[in-house]
Amino acid sequence: MIFGYGYFDYLIYMLPVLVFSLYAQFKVKSAYNKYSKISNSRRITGAQAAQAVLHHYGITDVRIVPCAGKMTDNYNPKNKVISLSEGVFNGTSVAAVGIACHEAGHAAQHAESYVPNQIRTALVPVTNFGSRFGLIIAFAGYAIALGSMMDRIGYYVIIAGLALYALTAVFQFVTLPVEFNASSRALRVIDETGLLAGDEYKGAKKVLTAAAMTYVAALATSLRNLFYYAMRLLGSSNRRRN
Repeated sequence: MIFGYGYFDYLIYMLPVLVFSLYAQFKVKSAYNKYSKISNSRRITGAQAAQAVLHHYGITDVRIVPCAGKMTDNYNPKNKVISLSEGVFNGTSVAAVGIACHEAGHAAQHAESYVPNQIRTALVPVTNFGSRFGLIIAFAGYAIALGSMMDRIGYYVIIAGLALYALTAVFQFVTLPVEFNASSRALRVIDETGLLAGDEYKGAKKVLTAAAMTYVAALATSLRNLFYYAMRLLGSSNRRRN
């Protein structure tokens, strides 16, 4: 039992989001595996494609470097470096071009002070704290509420802990427009500069769209966890108080 509820109840809440998350992971891996095997007709590498996006936005102070691993591509705004995985940096596949341009899209967001990106960056410290200690504080409040003389204090501690934990969902929510906008920038430059055309462009779009769905799944997971713990902890506390 979990706070008076059976494990079957927990699975009911967990299963739909779990299925969606697995589906999103399947779609992104499927799209990547397919389009990482199809070379673009211009034989442009991921590094060259990312540079083309930077040039389109007039960005000259961002470096593009290779990094180890697979699908480890990222943009670091602190040192202004786009790190592309080995298969993307030197790769000429449709997937490599799409992914590289997406990361360059993040660099463009940073250069233009894109507001959702600034909000997400500001949320990082408090989100890290909330994700690590929010549930610990909430469970501590639940333990405090077990004492009949301190049930109200425990109740408020639970709320405080859950509020901190909720920052994870807030962060995931703010991440959505950032990721979708980076992909939109990438696809717009790809189209306007002719980096990819026809089916190649459509393939890159499928890869980026599938990747974006993983962020939707992450938000759904955060909301599910928040709802579950709020219902269980606050529900159990209220039943004891009544």
